[in-house]
Amino acid sequence: MNYYEEESYKSFNIRPWLKLGRFFKPYIKNIIGIVLLMLLTAAMDLSIPLFQKYAVDNFIVKKTTAGIYGFIVLYAAASVTMAISVTIFARMAIGVEMHIGMDLRKEIFEHLQNLSLSYYNTTPVGYIMARTLSDTNKIGTMIAWGLVDVFWSFAYVIGAFIAMFLLNARLALIVMLVIPVMAVITVYFQNKLLLTSRKLRKVNSKMTGSFNEGISGARTSKTLVIEEKNLIEFKNISGEMKSAAIRLARLNALYIPIIVFFGSVLTALVLAKGGRLAMEQIIQIGTLSAFLSYAINIFEPVQQLARTFAEVISLQANIERVTDLLEQEPLIKDSDDVVGVYGDNINPKKENWEEIEGEIEFKNVTFKYPDGDEEVLNNFNLHIPAGTNVAIVGETGAGKSTLVNLACRFFEPTEGEILIDGRDYRYRSQLWLHSNIGYVLQNPHLFSGTIKENIRYGKLDATDEEIIEAAKIVSVDTIIDKLEKGYDSQVGEGGDRLSTGEKQLISIARAILADPKIFILDEATSSIDTNTERLIQKGIEYLLKGRTSFIIAHRLSTIKKADIILVVNDGKIIERGTHKELIAKKGHYYNLYTKQFEEEKTLEVFK
Repeated sequence: MNYYEEESYKSFNIRPWLKLGRFFKPYIKNIIGIVLLMLLTAAMDLSIPLFQKYAVDNFIVKKTTAGIYGFIVLYAAASVTMAISVTIFARMAIGVEMHIGMDLRKEIFEHLQNLSLSYYNTTPVGYIMARTLSDTNKIGTMIAWGLVDVFWSFAYVIGAFIAMFLLNARLALIVMLVIPVMAVITVYFQNKLLLTSRKLRKVNSKMTGSFNEGISGARTSKTLVIEEKNLIEFKNISGEMKSAAIRLARLNALYIPIIVFFGSVLTALVLAKGGRLAMEQIIQIGTLSAFLSYAINIFEPVQQLARTFAEVISLQANIERVTDLLEQEPLIKDSDDVVGVYGDNINPKKENWEEIEGEIEFKNVTFKYPDGDEEVLNNFNLHIPAGTNVAIVGETGAGKSTLVNLACRFFEPTEGEILIDGRDYRYRSQLWLHSNIGYVLQNPHLFSGTIKENIRYGKLDATDEEIIEAAKIVSVDTIIDKLEKGYDSQVGEGGDRLSTGEKQLISIARAILADPKIFILDEATSSIDTNTERLIQKGIEYLLKGRTSFIIAHRLSTIKKADIILVVNDGKIIERGTHKELIAKKGHYYNLYTKQFEEEKTLEVFK
């Protein structure tokens, strides 16, 4: 799937809009109110030339001020009415815009919490962010303000034509001949401008991405000495943006004078014909004045209608992308019966959650990935008593994470079942299981905030004393105490102010605070120096004690004491047993262990 797709160029289709109808429904009264206020505002706008006509014919031509106070009161009333209606509809429109955007973002975010891990493995973060922020904002803005523009423009154009025909049918016919030509030209140019604007936005996104890569990858660029290559690529993108911007400017420079020209032609025709009619006293001077106002002012709503309709068609792409995201089905779902008893991820019923012991059994499990054809496991059986330490080893890319993903229910068996404490885990909620799992990743993620806040994510109601105790167990307190602000030190975005080892220590302290029944260590020491690795062994041993645990191991020397070692190759388990049993077999594990042992011994010689 191409996640960075172009905006839709299809014709208008009502079906995507209907899918979002439930988001508009709570604000239908406000939307109707906005429409009515727009019609009132258009009526007041249409009344201004009529006041002008009356003033010219009754005060200027007759050179008298008789009745002017009543006129002033009516004119002031119309102006105040228009001002009040504009103020109210602006407030209502802002409210509709903000609420629809907020409701969309809230539902998308809630929906994202329920999507399976596999969705995030295959979907770029930028795509999700664009749907959640940019598209929802555009939808809210168009519903609120696009609606305003459409109804005001449409009402003004219809009302102006009716008023012109009532004032003088012959002059109205002249306008009727010119306005359609202007409308066709406007539609043509608006389509061209829209296409060019889309291209400009696309190139602008590429430029933003180039900026981001250039800044975030500055250190790598300097070490690889590829500054010149980066500069050439950036110049090419800048050139694309320059060309698109110039084309947009040229289109505007051509379109505006054409509209002005036709407007001038229309004004000249109305003046010529209307002036002659006024001289022949067929129409009054005030009528000609009002007519000219309608003829000149009708240009803007005609252009606005064309712009808005073009944007409505463009918005269809945003709506389709948002609805596609909301219609994404989680790969792993709890049944309705399970949700009824245990609740869901957003509204859990923790009072019904059973205590977990940690016994895990793979029973006749066959598994293949949703996007794969080959079976990774075939009729696989494995019983893991509570408190057992399971190590999974294999070369990079061998498929070591498959068993862990199945045990954690990030994926489900294609056939067979996985039992937790003797019961198929599909008969309990995902949140129940995930709340009892501690996971320390190979590349740990820390949230922006302080060290204390990041450790507290393991247990949100933890006291400061509990946080400090968890830090001491993993020996991260020795590092924290050296920092100027201690536990209140900021970790930076993604923890970039800390080293990989320090982030690992904090993530392990977080897991200790969570006190999980099942613990997964995903090659968490593969990126850590030997001294730091020794430092965290105490913390890991504490975590493993009395817990069912899976260790995806890179350094085989760290798993000698594992209760069972599973050897994975090409996505399949080819050996299982204790360290001594596997060494005695002199099979794949033996070859991996001896090879790594020799490599580590060689490194020690060069130190």
